[in-house]
Amino acid sequence: MQTPSSRSVDVLLVGSGINSLVCAALLARDGRRVHVLEREQVHGGCIRTDELTLPGFAHDTLSTAHPLFVVGPAHAALGEAMRQAGMEYCNNDTPTGVLLPDGRSLVLSTSRERNVQAFEACRPGAGAAYAAAMAEVQDNAELVFALLGQELWRWPTAKLLARKAWKQGALPLSGFFGAALEPARAWLQRAFGDVDSPIAALLAPWTLHTGLGPDSPVSALMDKVVAFTLEAVGMPLVKGGNAGTVRALRSLIEQAGGRLETGADVEQVLVQGGRARGVRLRDGRELLASDVVCSVTPTQLYLRLLSEQTLPPEVLQQARAYRYGKGNMQIHLALSEAPRWPDAELGSATYLHLSGGANAVSRAVNEAERGLLPAHPTICVAQPTAVDPSRAPAGRYILWIQLPECPREPRGDAAGEIAVDPAAGWTPALREAYADRVLAAVARHAPNLPASILGRSVLSPADLERLNINLVGGDPYGGDCGLDQSFLWRPLRGQRNHETPIAHLWHIGASTHPGPGLGGTSGVHVASLLGRH
Repeated sequence: MQTPSSRSVDVLLVGSGINSLVCAALLARDGRRVHVLEREQVHGGCIRTDELTLPGFAHDTLSTAHPLFVVGPAHAALGEAMRQAGMEYCNNDTPTGVLLPDGRSLVLSTSRERNVQAFEACRPGAGAAYAAAMAEVQDNAELVFALLGQELWRWPTAKLLARKAWKQGALPLSGFFGAALEPARAWLQRAFGDVDSPIAALLAPWTLHTGLGPDSPVSALMDKVVAFTLEAVGMPLVKGGNAGTVRALRSLIEQAGGRLETGADVEQVLVQGGRARGVRLRDGRELLASDVVCSVTPTQLYLRLLSEQTLPPEVLQQARAYRYGKGNMQIHLALSEAPRWPDAELGSATYLHLSGGANAVSRAVNEAERGLLPAHPTICVAQPTAVDPSRAPAGRYILWIQLPECPREPRGDAAGEIAVDPAAGWTPALREAYADRVLAAVARHAPNLPASILGRSVLSPADLERLNINLVGGDPYGGDCGLDQSFLWRPLRGQRNHETPIAHLWHIGASTHPGPGLGGTSGVHVASLLGRH
């Protein structure tokens, strides 16, 4: 029923991803009247759990693991309340591993001592090099995690930098930033002597989960931070599926008097006198608020939700120039038995990469960026039932397979085996043919896989965008994470923190600092600001 409404709240939130839900929960618990608007029929954005294959098999359709969340400020503020609302984690001491094409493998544990020993066994001196890298993160933790998590255009960050410069000297501080720009390939070669060794193959794929590649600036630092984090907290999964995160946050919001709505497609942010006044929905309703918080991409915010007349020309220009990164593909399997890997320890790794090392990752990244289906993609295999048997019927298993190097707009096949029609894009036939290649590669290491598959569901980059409008071209990271679109320059060079040119309009989500991942940090920052009003 299309009935315009003048109902006013303190804060309207557009989108219901992790950042919106965290922001709404914090504000509602602080006494603010909040209303979350979600255009899809389920809340959560990239957090959802569905029976994609067969009844009783709970698949995390998009995102799954929570290491960033449990070490971040959102969990510090809301974690205990979410636990009381029913969210529970499952975890173990082997968060990740790698399996190389020649059958060699290596597992990263939550024990520094075990990791150093395992690395040293691979190559003399490698354990010491790894320990030195982890000590480097530890010694610079205050600065590193401030830059990766705090608002950069704020006095606390400026004061931290000034204090470091005063204490260490401007030249050493400058040296730290120079070293932080190092690509992962250079670090892996220098530290471990071979970019295609099991150690490099274990670490290099993690650059992909930060939206980068092994040749990208800052990728070495991100690799080190990921390893440091996995040692600290493992790879926690929400018991029963990631949708438990949404249920817990929704419970906190509603208990505090907040409101959440699905099927609420925001058509326009209402602006009057240079400030946001509310939103107009596609069904004709107008909702008013003191502040509007949008968890969307820059192109959605500036080129769809706002009138051009309300924006400075330079912001429009930068929004039009905003780049999106590689696409993703998801393959979900229901299994009658777990994969029989060549090393039994691999069966306990929550995330297992099938990778040939930094060169193989680099090659696949390059092929995907040129619009080609990678001949030998990096295959990320999550094994949720290794830590959470409740996700499948008794004696059954699931696999969550991610391919982070997919072309957003396929133009060809690097292997020359699959016919690609550039004009047709990601057709169902192309999606399934590429999934066949991936599963054949997995089966070469786990020969029992084909016969154990009870059900299969494949989501191409185009399918991902249909599920979530923010996944442009299947990019799950809210935009290319190159240096020019990160840190001070994320989302746009003309913006500071989560502000916009429109007063009382705020921008959060993966497209904003500190970037992608299930952290909820941008939601915390904006909630902190609005909680003071």
